[in-house]
Amino acid sequence: MERLSQAPTDPAFVQNPYPFYERARALGPFFHWTDYDLTCTGNAAAINAIFRDRRFGREVPPELAQPVPDHVRAFYAVEAHSMLELEPPRHTRLRSLVLRAFTSRRIAALEPEIAGLSHALIDALPAGGSDLLRSFGQKLPVIIIARLLGVPEAMSDDLLRWSNAMVGMYMAGRTREAEDRANQAAADFAAFLRGYVEARRSDPRDDLITHLIAAESEGERLTTDELITTCILLLNAGHEATVHTIGNGVKTLLETRTPRAALAPEAVEATVEEILRYDPPLHMFTRWAYEDIDVMGHRFRRGDQVGLLLAAANRDPAGWERPARFDPARPIRANASFGAGLHFCVGAPLARLELQVALPILFERLPKLKLAAPPVYGNVYHFHGLTGLPVTY
Repeated sequence: MERLSQAPTDPAFVQNPYPFYERARALGPFFHWTDYDLTCTGNAAAINAIFRDRRFGREVPPELAQPVPDHVRAFYAVEAHSMLELEPPRHTRLRSLVLRAFTSRRIAALEPEIAGLSHALIDALPAGGSDLLRSFGQKLPVIIIARLLGVPEAMSDDLLRWSNAMVGMYMAGRTREAEDRANQAAADFAAFLRGYVEARRSDPRDDLITHLIAAESEGERLTTDELITTCILLLNAGHEATVHTIGNGVKTLLETRTPRAALAPEAVEATVEEILRYDPPLHMFTRWAYEDIDVMGHRFRRGDQVGLLLAAANRDPAGWERPARFDPARPIRANASFGAGLHFCVGAPLARLELQVALPILFERLPKLKLAAPPVYGNVYHFHGLTGLPVTY
């Protein structure tokens, strides 16, 4: 297996990681990323196979589990109940209960809310131009999640701050300072939600927290800790990804001079899928091998970890014609951006709906929308998103 070195914090890589992915893919299905000391793949077939194979999973094999340092104990207390980090049977139970509350009908019913909020945020834009990421892209998902959960919109700045601090634990080159911020954010977020959960137990409302409390499957319900973690996961995972996708998507639409017809009702679904494929918000996810297994000629041993390069898979020429080209007219087909198999993103339908509703409204209301300066990607790998989106309109 070939070895490649590429610092994920290198400025050139941060701005454009795709040449590295192409170089890595040319070496075969797997390569060793020396900066992570990790076997990785950007091969679409390999990634799809690993996502769907129950012999790989997110939960650390027990013999490899490490003691949790005291300074991040609050963060990992939240993570201990996360669907994202668990395997069956706990994952099966949690996901079943969450999907009884987070239904497709409940998500679809948010369409008028998303449209109304999109118009309101555009109405509030300063004249002439602004940083659209902060004035629109960041606000829309966090306010929708706040409304969905049933917490005050006035808390949206706190929710955003806590979310940003917690996802810092997944970024390359994290520091002790970042860990301390994430731990404090997890403690504050959990304490805030604990009060809301207890209030909803005695005073039910038509919100997601109430429906999560009421969800029951085969006599089982979510514990308070599981419910708190689920709410945090829905905000952190859904919000972080949607903000980056709005920013990356608007940038791509403007830079490629995509015709407005691509956002028409009959075309917008395909355009959103192409945005997700072309420049996704999450570039790497990892899995553990639970037994010895061969995948496309590579032998994994129990306890080995593999890095799945989602953005590289989305540009695999074995699965996409001219994959480096943004083409909103592509036929809709599955890409790797939301994962696959057991851990397919539970928030994917909401993220897609937000994009399909908000982007057409944005471009219709701001027909002269243009980039005011070249947008810059942030040093946030494994995520991939902009530091800002300076525009005029």
